[in-house]
Amino acid sequence: VQLVESGGGLVQPGGSLRLSCAASGTIFSGNVMGWYRQAPGKQRELVADITSGGVTKYADSVKGRFTISRDNAKNTVYLQMNSLKPEDTAVYYCNLNQGWRGNAWGQGTQVTVSL
Repeated sequence: VQLVESGGGLVQPGGSLRLSCAASGTIFSGNVMGWYRQAPGKQRELVADITSGGVTKYADSVKGRFTISRDNAKNTVYLQMNSLKPEDTAVYYCNLNQGWRGNAWGQGTQVTVSL
């Protein structure tokens, strides 16, 4: 499985970005796709994830500001990030969790929120 992310960049506080992650390879139904992030000197943390049935989960720090969605036909997951804050600055990683069938990560995309 390969995951290719896009959409990171530099944005001012209060701005918006949309991340995309396209998965290719052998992908089974019933998976969970998600976004994690890792800031310098910190552990990687879950931002949001979504099941193939559309059930979502968010970190408390992003609730009400970020929205995760997916297109199962395209094996693609999106993260719409609004009202960005400097503390959202991190490398964002896409994840595809297929349980015992495997767990794949993208290469990461940098999001920087700064004036």
